[in-house]
Amino acid sequence: MATEATAVTDERIKDETFFARMMKKPELGAIAGVILVTVFFLFTADSAMFTLAGFMNFMSPAAQLGILAIGAALLMIGGEFDLSVGSMVAFFGLFFGACVVTFGVPLIIAIPATFVFAGIVGAINGQIVLRTGLPSFIVTLAFLFIFRGLSLVGLKWATGGSTQLRGVRDAVEGDFLAPFFSGDAFPGFFTMLANMDLIDKFKNGTPKVQGIPVEILWFVLVALLATYVLLKTPVGNWIFASGGDANAASNSGVPVRNVKLGLFMLTAFCATLVAIITVLDSGSTDARRGFQKEFEAIIAAVIGGCLLTGGYGSAIGAFFGSIIFGMVLIGLTYTQIDQDWYLVFLGGMLLIAVLFNNMIRKRVTGER
Repeated sequence: MATEATAVTDERIKDETFFARMMKKPELGAIAGVILVTVFFLFTADSAMFTLAGFMNFMSPAAQLGILAIGAALLMIGGEFDLSVGSMVAFFGLFFGACVVTFGVPLIIAIPATFVFAGIVGAINGQIVLRTGLPSFIVTLAFLFIFRGLSLVGLKWATGGSTQLRGVRDAVEGDFLAPFFSGDAFPGFFTMLANMDLIDKFKNGTPKVQGIPVEILWFVLVALLATYVLLKTPVGNWIFASGGDANAASNSGVPVRNVKLGLFMLTAFCATLVAIITVLDSGSTDARRGFQKEFEAIIAAVIGGCLLTGGYGSAIGAFFGSIIFGMVLIGLTYTQIDQDWYLVFLGGMLLIAVLFNNMIRKRVTGER
């Protein structure tokens, strides 16, 4: 006697189309934005923008912003803000610059010392937010001004009255750690490519692109590590849970306070990395370093899919959101368009991203 097997389908299980699954990806808007901006500049910009040299030109500022944006994105996913991150770049740049110039400390000590100092500052930020219950927006807005003011006062103390500390390049000359945080990586490889006529070179045979700016490598590394932590580790689940519903997460055993404290420290570490890179690259530090980068970082994170309410977003989204900023900032110089339109772009992209993310949130939650 043969029995015929019948498949029983649970009516509660609904197959999703590929388009529906893609619409729930937080980084979708940022990827679409990169495509649209690329198409725009293909028609309006000089062709030099899309050469290897042009690519490196817009990726360098994108990388510096992106490192900040990825830290901001993780903190936003965890349900908090840090508006002081731009001022931290100047403040930690002052600390690092004073170590190597004023006190003559080698990089092998100055770099870890700066990160330790940043961790303490980030922990103070987080502790004030967590212990007082004040909105992180207000607390870090206060520290935005405090750190900027301390940078001005500290630089005047370190230089005897100037708001710029010079001499960093001379102080670190010959230090084996300097190439890891400044200059171009793989110069020999690019020279070989030029000799093989695979990349553009000057008449004397020198490649027009000397190597990959190290900030781009750090940018990619930070993005990969952040994505791995978010998607492949329990800590990533804790971050999403802490930002989605802190009380429910705490009742489920998630160490919400420690997670948020760690995220505040992470944003400080990201600011420190950018500070060290920019100080070593420019050979100096000044009080306006990182000016308004806190807002650009948050906008890049929002473009990347982070909700202002927390619990949703991605590091890869912030990665692509930062590339959009770099492309527009540098791309406008390859066109006849007034560069002041960049500010209009910032506001417009924020508004569009918030509207888009709100629509995605409603699709994900089933909200009407």
